[in-house]
Amino acid sequence: MTIKVIQWATGAMGKTTLRAVIDHPDLELVGLYVYSDKKVGKDAGDIARRAPTGVKATKSIDEILALDADVVLHCPLLQMPYNAHDADVKRLLESGKNVISINNYFHPQALGAASAASLEASARKGNATLCGTGINPGFIAERLATVLTGLCLEFEGVTIREVYDCFDMPNANYVFDVMAMGSPPEKVDLKNGPFALMFNDMYRQSVGSLADSLNLKLDSIEPDHEVVLAPKDIAAAAGVIKQGTVAATNWRFHGVAKGKRVITLSVNWIMGADVPGFADFHHWEIKVRGKPGLDLRMDLVEQTDTDMKTRAAQYGVAGMVVNAIPHVVAAPAGLYRFPLPPVFRKDLV
Repeated sequence: MTIKVIQWATGAMGKTTLRAVIDHPDLELVGLYVYSDKKVGKDAGDIARRAPTGVKATKSIDEILALDADVVLHCPLLQMPYNAHDADVKRLLESGKNVISINNYFHPQALGAASAASLEASARKGNATLCGTGINPGFIAERLATVLTGLCLEFEGVTIREVYDCFDMPNANYVFDVMAMGSPPEKVDLKNGPFALMFNDMYRQSVGSLADSLNLKLDSIEPDHEVVLAPKDIAAAAGVIKQGTVAATNWRFHGVAKGKRVITLSVNWIMGADVPGFADFHHWEIKVRGKPGLDLRMDLVEQTDTDMKTRAAQYGVAGMVVNAIPHVVAAPAGLYRFPLPPVFRKDLV
């Protein structure tokens, strides 16, 4: 059976999923939504560096809603506030289209019952399914760390650390103005700044999902962020990070149960290996403590046999999205969670 797909947005990540759809024999591209006026009317194949498809890009949501499609791959850039895309997603669901997002909806219950209920109502109105997936959020905590606990007879806690090296990121505006690299530390608001608020809503879903899978009743999810300063001038691709200014941010979230931090998720953005504490790092480290304890380290590997600029992380997210399509299309209406193999559960009945 061929699955009819709409691709929503064609940034770096959206182009990767668009190519994956065009290349897949069981997927049929039937629609393409873009934000740029320059892309309107272009063939999807031209945008994706593929042969012509006959599908023309549009900025009209009404045109997208009118299409006969099984699923929408929702891949826009993150916007602030974090729920900025909710209205569009609800319209897609209510039109009868399943939606897979790379930016949100990983575990909406963690953002409050009212928010989850509103999304659920739109999904049920259109007899559609909503799913969020990606690497982190979407896979590392929600699925991989959760599965590792299946080795445990007793569980004490889990710590997850992600490190993303931004040293080669060329966009100076993004590095200095958005990520706040090179800023005096007193200028970075780790509590109410835009990134702090956005990441709070994003990563509390990861912590909440992992806790729910293990049937851990959390008292709270506590943010605990910090910055690391440059020990010397760092000549990054976007410009120089001056000594004594911010060279790394650590966005850290703790799931607290019975007064104890049982889940810790630490997301680190760094400007190269000269940043203290990051001379040798892996993309992800997962430490499960219990009986037995275990440590897992994982790195993405970049492609070397292609002239494409697509990075390993983009392929990974696209893989998560494309592989989720048949499951989401076949699922009952509502908010979707991926099934898990046996994991640690204190209650076995």
